[in-house]
Amino acid sequence: QVQFVESGGGLVQPGGSLRLSCAASGSIVRFYAMGWYRQAPGKQRELVAGATSGGSTNYADSVKGRFTISRDGAKNTMSLQMDSLKPEDTAVYYCNTVPAIEIYWGQGTQVTVSS
Repeated sequence: QVQFVESGGGLVQPGGSLRLSCAASGSIVRFYAMGWYRQAPGKQRELVAGATSGGSTNYADSVKGRFTISRDGAKNTMSLQMDSLKPEDTAVYYCNTVPAIEIYWGQGTQVTVSS
């Protein structure tokens, strides 16, 4: 059974930075396309950053140039560096495969951007 554990969220002021981490059980990070998703209150969960096993990355337009995804297949971990944060980035952030596998959703980590 694969499990993802997200961490690193918190309260940050607009313009600030956070680095999220995702730890996975098993070797899934090494072999699958992975992504960071987020769900804001009252909104559907959306994919904000993805990385293939070959190293290609893609980003939602709303975070392009501000967020950076990275993955370490050997350690089964993934990160999301978030810079120049905006209030609209406030959400619960999750990691999962791309496309997402429903039973793999973890608890997520809350990111709140507010002054």
